[in-house]
Amino acid sequence: MPQLNRTLAALVLTAMCVPAEPPIVLKAARLFDGKANALVRPGMVVIAEGKILGVGTGAAVPPDAVTYELGDATLLPGFIDAHTHLSMQYTDDWNQGELDTLQKPVSEMTLDAVPNLRVTLLAGFTTVRDVGSEDYMDVGLRNAVRSGKIIGPRMLVCVHAIGATGGHCDTTGFRAGLFGRETDPTDGVINGPDEARRAVRLAVKYGADVIKTCATGGVLSMADAVDSPQLTQEELNALVDEAHALGRKTAAHAHGATGAKRAIRAGIDSIEHGSFLDEEALQMMKARGTRYIPTLMAPWWLGERLEHGAYYPPQIAAKARAAIASLNHTFQRALELGVIIGFGTDAAVYPHGRNAHEFALMTGLGMKPLDALRAATSVDADLLGMASQIGSLEKGKLADVVAVPGDPTNDITATERVLFVMKDGVVYRNDRAPGSAAPATAGTTASAAR
Repeated sequence: MPQLNRTLAALVLTAMCVPAEPPIVLKAARLFDGKANALVRPGMVVIAEGKILGVGTGAAVPPDAVTYELGDATLLPGFIDAHTHLSMQYTDDWNQGELDTLQKPVSEMTLDAVPNLRVTLLAGFTTVRDVGSEDYMDVGLRNAVRSGKIIGPRMLVCVHAIGATGGHCDTTGFRAGLFGRETDPTDGVINGPDEARRAVRLAVKYGADVIKTCATGGVLSMADAVDSPQLTQEELNALVDEAHALGRKTAAHAHGATGAKRAIRAGIDSIEHGSFLDEEALQMMKARGTRYIPTLMAPWWLGERLEHGAYYPPQIAAKARAAIASLNHTFQRALELGVIIGFGTDAAVYPHGRNAHEFALMTGLGMKPLDALRAATSVDADLLGMASQIGSLEKGKLADVVAVPGDPTNDITATERVLFVMKDGVVYRNDRAPGSAAPATAGTTASAAR
């Protein structure tokens, strides 16, 4: 026992001798705080112990602070993508992608996803809402990031999306009996309000931060029309009510207007995609404050691939072309009406890490650059229920900071050339550091950053 006491004492003394990381000061030519209607010049953020101590040149700078001079750049809050699928892989080969999901063990697919998280973080996306996975891969990836085993964005996960038998959230396109049983609420597949509640409870039981549902058909599913409603009003009412009772936000995949309006009436927090939303649906969203996540990247990328001859099953190619033809008009009408538009990309429909091209697509359809930047910062933070922690550069918030070259309000594509990434006060990328050739493979604190 005396030896054990001496060992414990030695460990305590060793821990006490580990020096605290010094505060950090970030300086750049300008700053966008995530909320304001203009940039601040010059930009400065003071950080200590993973949180923001102060913003602007009037902020007090601790005497032992380490300063990062980023030059002609703009400091911004870490970007948020409210619609990702980080456990899924983009592939140009549709048939091989389908085969991989049938042949690869879950452990291999989870390991395959690790680089997706890394490239997303290094692109400046420090938080994501991951809205569709299988076999609890999203839960494992989220937990591995939290515990520091791998690097990646902060993840809010849904375990699996919840939908109707034979719908977009079900596995379709295979012969009956191939997988041994029909899908059920344990898989997120429901029939009736009671099963909707059970599916929500199971998702929360096994780790869901958010509840995602499929209110209509989809583009990349085999057995449904893209705009068909797939859950009844009663099913959606039960799903949203149960999710909110359990303290979870909700999101509805909804291309078609009828299914979207059912979800809006049920109190859904956000509509995803919305390719064929009609005037009534958009007016309902504006009146109720329902957020719109248009995921412009997904149809844009599918259109590019179809134009270059990529193979998709004929029924999927037809649905993709229909969505592409309609979504831009829907986005512009939502913008005219003042619907609250957030930022989400449907990552995995396109190669991971290219999320920021959504900014250019949004501004190309008439959104002001500052509004697009707000969509990916303070607007999304509010949607995720995390506005008190992330989404703006303010004292007391988590130190999620990115920097882009030049002025993104003059050239929004600067967001696609992120040169500095910090999450929770840890520097993961600093292209302006002496000798920087490529982003580091792991996070660095102030004392270790180059």
